[in-house]
Amino acid sequence: MRAFVLTGPGESSVQDVPPPAAGPGEVVVDVARVGVCGTDMEMASGQMEYLHDGLAHYPVRPGHEWCGTVSAVGAGVHESWLGRRTTGDTQLGCGRCHRCRTGRQHVCDDRFEIGLRRGFHGALAEQLAVPVSTLLPLPDAVDDAAGAMVEPGGNALRAVRAAYVEPGERLLVLGPGTIGLLAARFALAQGCEVHVVGVTRSSLEFATSLGVDGAWTAETLPDLRWDGVIDASNHASSPTRAAELVDAGRRIVLIGLSEAPSLLDTRTLVMNDVTVTGILSASPGLAGAIELYAAGEVDPRPLIAATVGLDEVGAVLAGTRPAGAGAGPKIHVDPRTRS
Repeated sequence: MRAFVLTGPGESSVQDVPPPAAGPGEVVVDVARVGVCGTDMEMASGQMEYLHDGLAHYPVRPGHEWCGTVSAVGAGVHESWLGRRTTGDTQLGCGRCHRCRTGRQHVCDDRFEIGLRRGFHGALAEQLAVPVSTLLPLPDAVDDAAGAMVEPGGNALRAVRAAYVEPGERLLVLGPGTIGLLAARFALAQGCEVHVVGVTRSSLEFATSLGVDGAWTAETLPDLRWDGVIDASNHASSPTRAAELVDAGRRIVLIGLSEAPSLLDTRTLVMNDVTVTGILSASPGLAGAIELYAAGEVDPRPLIAATVGLDEVGAVLAGTRPAGAGAGPKIHVDPRTRS
């Protein structure tokens, strides 16, 4: 089968590789759609932390935002999975440790991460082998485009839930990327007033087109009460800004990661009785994202700017926008498409 392979910093190719086989407890999925993530871009550039702490090594086959159809099942897997459309968790815990046994497999020290950590092959390929225990069926109301937005959607939904904003309250989202805009859409769907802070005019105009109540730069942000703040940016100063902006006694949620360490004065948190929550993965939010997509309460598809084939992934990871791409932040890949 064809698979996209990172062979070194700035080096990649589409290669013919052996197709996967379904081992015990596993299925093989024919991949229909994959999202390109900022983490994939870090892996491609060589900046990804896992490459430096020994948890990842080139060659890497990335891709962790995916959906597809089960085409083969291994021993111990019920045949009813055959032909089912599905997506799945990226975080694959050991299943034995205390964290896994208490529902926190996404922070298992010995976990694999699909396409990212400890050599587990990703979905930027025609097929993918995964444990059946990680799968979530996709209803017909969630098409392939939305199906590959479940993983980022699960992250965003977790961030909104962690902010504890009620209908009619005001949420501020720092960063109008995929996670930030999905968080905005989930919060709007539950009746919140939502504002977004970004840098470029085009990103703020796009956020406005999605129905946010306000889209601002840091300099133009109005002096309002912020009942919750989600930092979905990649700037080292954003956590400090979030702590300064959030109303006393409320919550800030950190889901963005910066290349440089952030400096956050804990005195600001203590003196204002602010709660801080970090969000690592989509795992506990995947089912909820599917439900909201299927119900039509949140549509993630407007965020998709273009869909390309495997042969174009290298250019996308290097920062090139596909010709004719829309204004959204997300690029999708259909591994079945050939240039």
